[in-house]
Amino acid sequence: MNLSYWEYKTWLSNIDYTIIGSGIVGLNCALQLKKRFPKAKVLVLENGILPQGASTKNAGFACFGSISEIIADHKTHSQEEVFQLVKKRWEGLQILRNNLGDEAIDYQNNGGHEVFVDSQEELYHQSIEKIDSINSLLKPIFNQEAFKKSRNIFNFKNIQDQYITSVLEAQIDTGKMMDALLQKVLKSGANLLNSITVESYIEQENSCTVKTNAFEFKTKKILVATNGFASQLIEENVKPARAQILITKPIKNLAIKGTFHLEEGYYYYYYFRNINDRILFGGGRNLDFKTEETTKFGETAIVQNELERILKTVILPDTHFDVEHRWSGIMGMGTQKRPILKQVSNNVYCGVRLGGLGVAIGSLIGKELADLV
Repeated sequence: MNLSYWEYKTWLSNIDYTIIGSGIVGLNCALQLKKRFPKAKVLVLENGILPQGASTKNAGFACFGSISEIIADHKTHSQEEVFQLVKKRWEGLQILRNNLGDEAIDYQNNGGHEVFVDSQEELYHQSIEKIDSINSLLKPIFNQEAFKKSRNIFNFKNIQDQYITSVLEAQIDTGKMMDALLQKVLKSGANLLNSITVESYIEQENSCTVKTNAFEFKTKKILVATNGFASQLIEENVKPARAQILITKPIKNLAIKGTFHLEEGYYYYYYFRNINDRILFGGGRNLDFKTEETTKFGETAIVQNELERILKTVILPDTHFDVEHRWSGIMGMGTQKRPILKQVSNNVYCGVRLGGLGVAIGSLIGKELADLV
């Protein structure tokens, strides 16, 4: 790129902090850096025209974990670790709401419901039995019971008799959230450049030289907030995980309202919600985990066909629908659900591996990433 003197002087000289990635984490990191260091020059670089990975691609679940997910987490985490995972998700959601306001993100507390299909009878009864103990564990976070049993008021078919309802779970408008966050970051005085791919960096004693697809420049500190793409720049235990989603055309008299977790929910298998008289439905990584462990956007027939089948047989069994749009996002996963938040080297920091819960914890991780500096 043939840059002028003015372009270098204005955007690429005397950079104090360079944030790689303009998703929820990167933008919240920029806000916190400008709050801590108002005179600092903060530059955010984004590979896509819009935030590329999952922040503008997600389903808009303001969730902190379904009951079967929390049960599963107890198998690989201690009870205190499970408590802290949920606590951080809840704290992150409150930061998001306080930063942007409920109206700006179209926050709606319609409740979340875990739905168990007929073949999940054992998991269903196990989850029902655990409601009281999990409510007791999490009550210090919420000051109320988070889960209860509900009847099948939405007339889904081929499922167990009851849902387990998360009374505090909500939904947001992902596009409105990211637009509000972008506007707030620009007003803070941070600079944002899109369609810039960071290819590598070389660290010196007190600075780094950053090489992109368009130019090179120096910065005092680098903060990596690329989540599922993190391993392209730093050596951390983060695996990309593609999530495929579809959305229907508007459905007349759609009665379904809320967020729903199906077959172990948002982290594992399927999730759906209402939005503007439509059903948004995603998941299906379990059908082909290896193929979905990719940084390439796109859809596959095996996943999309299964999403449509479940819509027809479980969610909308007596309702005609047409699919209007399909897309995918890239999450960051690992063997543990705890995010990686650390100083990588003298001048490089990272906040990555959000485990599919970026809406819940992204604001908190971005703030904590900035506070590492």
